[in-house]
Amino acid sequence: MPHLTSANAKARQHHWRRDLIELAALFVAVATADLLANLVAHGPDGPALLCASAAALAATTGFHTWWARRHSHSPPALGHDPTPDTDSDPALTADLGPSLLWRLRTTVRDTPGSLGALCTALAAHGVDILTLQAHPLAEGTVDEFLLRAPASLAPGGLTRAVTAAGGRDTWVERADTHDLVDTPTRMLNLATRTAMDAAELPLALRQLFGRCSIRSLPAGRPGSAPYEEVLEGTVMRLRDPSGGSITLERAYLPFTPTEFARARALVELDAQLGVRVPEGRDVLTLPEGNEITIRRAGPEDLAAASAMHDRCSPATLAQRYHGPVGDADRYLQHLLSPRFGQTLAVETASGRIVALAHLLWDGDENEVAVLVEDGWQRRGIGVELVRRLTDLATGANRDSVYAVTQATNTGMVATMRRLGLPLDYQVEDGTLVITATLSPADAPAPTH
Repeated sequence: MPHLTSANAKARQHHWRRDLIELAALFVAVATADLLANLVAHGPDGPALLCASAAALAATTGFHTWWARRHSHSPPALGHDPTPDTDSDPALTADLGPSLLWRLRTTVRDTPGSLGALCTALAAHGVDILTLQAHPLAEGTVDEFLLRAPASLAPGGLTRAVTAAGGRDTWVERADTHDLVDTPTRMLNLATRTAMDAAELPLALRQLFGRCSIRSLPAGRPGSAPYEEVLEGTVMRLRDPSGGSITLERAYLPFTPTEFARARALVELDAQLGVRVPEGRDVLTLPEGNEITIRRAGPEDLAAASAMHDRCSPATLAQRYHGPVGDADRYLQHLLSPRFGQTLAVETASGRIVALAHLLWDGDENEVAVLVEDGWQRRGIGVELVRRLTDLATGANRDSVYAVTQATNTGMVATMRRLGLPLDYQVEDGTLVITATLSPADAPAPTH
């Protein structure tokens, strides 16, 4: 490698040349100093001049050292604010004031620079982009943001800024701290919940897509078994693993192919795992001393639940199903399926089921229903079951639950009142609907 050898030779030559120059300069400096010292020392005031020169040199050196440390290496003086001037930078000003979290979705052209223009427009209003998801479409791209914006910036201001930057079909909704979880982590959490409990599938879908209506139709009903899965604007229809269909619908925000693929992945996971109900038993002692066990129930409890129906009086069945009691048994297979909600069963020490409680996912609403065998009524079992159902609904981020019964069913009214929750009553044609509010809906409606 001749070029490397030549370069090394030049480097060595340059090294020796520099050393020779420095050595010559040293000799010149020593000779000059010796000459000046001889001239001063042999003069009439030589020693005094040498001492004065040394003192001046020491003072100059000390002053230079003190000045350099004060202005180059010392920390800022007290009262000095090292932060930049925020008056000219709205983004920095926004960090110092109150802020709100927003979810924003808009459609932009699939061209270079379109996303950059959108981000620049948001930054000009002091908006911090926390997360970004891209949903490719045949024409354009749907960008979904989680934003932290100044509290003074209204949703309309966000929409106008995005529209001016090239966005269209913009949708804005208040977000909360739960939305700070990134999408892959959220999908894994939802998949874990679905794997543990088949009843979690509709809840996982609703949490994945936010405000949407989810309905499960069993096989054999009209519209429950489509020949193919459907994605049409704000409607998404999937095949239910147990037969029938699962329909998701949003009022104003179309589903994207990316969201359709995510929903299918959760449904396929549920289909692969099959019907499953989590284990767990709580033993309670009633006031009279009898012990009962409360646990989750599933399709395997159909025979025991039917036997309990046979032991119930027609009046008890009529209050529960508010319809022809002869058809009560045909509801059980649907009610015990985890595809449509969660069911609690009460067992005696001998293993006999004496009560059933259901939390049914009814679109955006949640129905609670309780059936207690005649001989076990008025012992606090119904109140305990309804309280547990409301806890399940709260854990699923539901805002309310409702119960449908006959207007003359004073026992159900007393049970709902003992929950200590705000209640709303509606009576129509002898049917009473009692709605209990679990948490106030304080989030504003979405804007678009």
